Amino acid sequence: MSSKEKPTLGGTRIKTRKRNIAAPLDPAAFADAVVQIYLDNAGDLELVAKNVESSDLNFSRYGDTFFEVVFTGGRTQPGTIKPDEGERHPYSIIECEANREAILPSVIYVQKILRRKPFLIKNLENVMRRFLQSLELFEENERKKLAIFTALAFSQKLSGLPPEAVFQPLLKDNLVGKGLVLPFITDFFKEYLVDNSLEDLISILKRGKMDDNLMDFFPSAKRSAEGFSEHFTKAGLVPLVEYNEKKIFEAKLKDMKSALTTLIAEESDISEVIEIVKQRVKDANLPDIEVVRILWDVLMDAVQWSGKNQQQNANSALRQVKTWAKLLNSFCTSGKLELELIYKVQMQCYEDAKLMKLFPEIVRSLYDQDVLAEDTILHWFRKGTNPKGRQTLVKSLEPFIKWLEEAEEEE
Repeated sequence: MSSKEKPTLGGTRIKTRKRNIAAPLDPAAFADAVVQIYLDNAGDLELVAKNVESSDLNFSRYGDTFFEVVFTGGRTQPGTIKPDEGERHPYSIIECEANREAILPSVIYVQKILRRKPFLIKNLENVMRRFLQSLELFEENERKKLAIFTALAFSQKLSGLPPEAVFQPLLKDNLVGKGLVLPFITDFFKEYLVDNSLEDLISILKRGKMDDNLMDFFPSAKRSAEGFSEHFTKAGLVPLVEYNEKKIFEAKLKDMKSALTTLIAEESDISEVIEIVKQRVKDANLPDIEVVRILWDVLMDAVQWSGKNQQQNANSALRQVKTWAKLLNSFCTSGKLELELIYKVQMQCYEDAKLMKLFPEIVRSLYDQDVLAEDTILHWFRKGTNPKGRQTLVKSLEPFIKWLEEAEEEE
């Protein structure tokens, strides 16, 4: 035996080391197999679902390909929506009629598949995101079908589909700028609201981080409150218009309150504050009654309230009223607005026990500073309509009312 030859035991087999050899990727064969299931069952989605579920196809590897077949009838070329080579079927979402009756069965079919194979939700998200980012590659009628499918998917609570997977891809500048997103989202809203409330829609928008950004769906040239109102009113979505108007109004009030809080905290000159508030009211077109409410809230929020010392609370509140009486006076310009101010004081005293006993003193101070007229105070005392805490507050105000009436008689 040569010295270079290694001895071996006769009759034994030398084992080679095992290697992890990955099976070759073959999405084309997978797509053809799924298409064949559609064709064999003539597009009967119940039968298709049963056959898909019982097949030994590798869905964990080719999940994206599966949903390409669901949406377009076959495999699409990478990075596009163009058909790739291979078999295709005519029962896809893109090929059906653009109405809920035709598309709903596909939604229910997808739901069945996801219940058996929940891991596929990520693949559905991937494919929807890719298609929505490529809206310009679809025909107008095809975009409408995608919008209806998406709305029905949320309406049917399709397992695990996150709203941001739908809304965020739509915000590409070129899609919005070309005016492709607005018709899509309009069709989505209209279809979703057939079976759901506006509150449900707002909930989805909030989860998708879009409830405060509805204007982002509009091309920049049409991005205005007037443009929003005109578009969605014409589309028959008046509740959505009203919701947006309310959001805009609330944002204006919040900005106004924030600005005023800063001015009060900085102890700005009262004449300057009055001019700034007037300008903001004009720019935001805020109702006078809301301005009065904001003024009182901000002034009282700035008071350093003591926990238990009633006298300190009284002194702080009355000092604030006296300091900013000119500001209140500038905006309480009618009996109606003065009455609203009393109601604000009433509600604050009702909601905060430590202020309950301060009500007559605050009203007296507002009277002394010429913010409240005698007639307004008497009207509230005799005919006030807000019942909250009224009985107690009316009782506490009786001595001051008696003084007013006696002073009137003497005159």
